[in-house]
Amino acid sequence: MKDVIIIGGGPIGIACALECEKRHWNYLILEKGALTNSLFNYPKNMTFFSTSEKLEIDHIPFISKNPKPNRDEALEYYRRVASSNTIAINLYETVEELHKADWGFTITTNKNTYQSKKAILATGFYDIPNVLQVPGEDLPKVTHYYKEAHPYSMQDVMVVGASNSSVDAALEIWRKGGRVIMVVRGDAIGKRVKYWVRPDIINRIEEGSIKAYFNSEITEIKPSEVIIKTPNGIKVLPNDYVVALTGYKPNFELLEQVGVSLSHDAIKRPVYNEQTMESNVEGLYLAGVICGGMETHKWFIENSRIHAKLITNHLEQKLKQ
Repeated sequence: MKDVIIIGGGPIGIACALECEKRHWNYLILEKGALTNSLFNYPKNMTFFSTSEKLEIDHIPFISKNPKPNRDEALEYYRRVASSNTIAINLYETVEELHKADWGFTITTNKNTYQSKKAILATGFYDIPNVLQVPGEDLPKVTHYYKEAHPYSMQDVMVVGASNSSVDAALEIWRKGGRVIMVVRGDAIGKRVKYWVRPDIINRIEEGSIKAYFNSEITEIKPSEVIIKTPNGIKVLPNDYVVALTGYKPNFELLEQVGVSLSHDAIKRPVYNEQTMESNVEGLYLAGVICGGMETHKWFIENSRIHAKLITNHLEQKLKQ
């Protein structure tokens, strides 16, 4: 029987583990992918919004050679934090079922079954993409993740969306010789796009280097074409690849399975106590971006790293009972 099982081995899950270490609790992190799996799956050239000190956990210094650190620096930092503190973590172990009992929780993975007095869900949101739900989305040329530009050089590439990830992908692919078309549901590039990048994409669109269709959406994807609906009617465009960066969502199925209540609107925000981070399910705590439901932009490392202390301070009293 564990004192605490933490589901999710990202920065916030690691922060929770460090707090458990200080208290000498019998805990374990279960992570379905690599350490900090979401960060690992970010684009290779991604730069964070935040400065390095705002990405630090447990006051462990994060030294970066850049004003804002990049993906590789973050991976190195969190890997060193985890290894130097010898946190207890099982990687590549997927939680399949989470059930509440009077004494605690039963957690079933693809490898084992565990029992724990308390549980922390810190699963993020990056593993489940918001799909387009159009014919042809299952073709091999369609991806919901962007890693690097090189494979798209000299190809007709459609980038869907106008967020930071979409804009970064469109600019990088264009600079590596891809022929880029953007399809955007709204009437402009997203307002939350990084301030130093937004003018770049707007200028590339205005000069015609990147073609953008606003107030438009894909209706069908074919092996060598994409059909889109625009304010000026239906257009059939030549296409080699579709990079659909339409956002991601938390694992709502796991939340509902264990009994966490969700708001009845489109946001599906889970119910929890903001002072303790305990959900409506006694003994189950939420940490990180999962707290925002579909509003995945509300919580990030910088403002949710405090969740670890809120949770463990409350758990300290609970585990003594």
